Amino acid sequence: MEARAINRYVGTSPRKMRLVIDLIRGMDVEHALTVLHFSPKHAARTAELVLRSAISNLQNKDDSGRIDSANVYVKEAYVNGGPVVKRISPAPMGRAYRIRKRSNHITIVVAQRETPAEKAQPKSKAKAAEAVAEPPVEKAKRAPKASKAAPKTKKTTTRKKKASSSR
Repeated sequence: MEARAINRYVGTSPRKMRLVIDLIRGMDVEHALTVLHFSPKHAARTAELVLRSAISNLQNKDDSGRIDSANVYVKEAYVNGGPVVKRISPAPMGRAYRIRKRSNHITIVVAQRETPAEKAQPKSKAKAAEAVAEPPVEKAKRAPKASKAAPKTKKTTTRKKKASSSR
């Protein structure tokens, strides 16, 4: 099961936010929260709120409402660029510089890891019966290759010296 949280029109540049989001992609949720909480980047605060929202969405999506946080991880986390607000700053000699105030959209998807017990359960009874009826077939083992009897030796070459003639 997975859940997502999206925060749109965040007032930081996408480049700065991607530095923070790249830190938590694929991590366990508990570890990701501690990384974001103690990160010195300002964008980490917004990312932490979005991650907490995604965890809350996963808990609300589950019927029982109880989720083992040890099995929850950040499946996807990405940042898309939002609209750019253009402003003008006065410059010398009557000119103007353009200021681009960027924004972004953050999306974080969290999911539960399957426990080994869930993976081991066969999907149908017919497949389970086949697995019990047929024992696994072992491949025939090959005999090890015999090594060559004579080891290789280095060939030595002799060089002929040229006769030097003095003129």
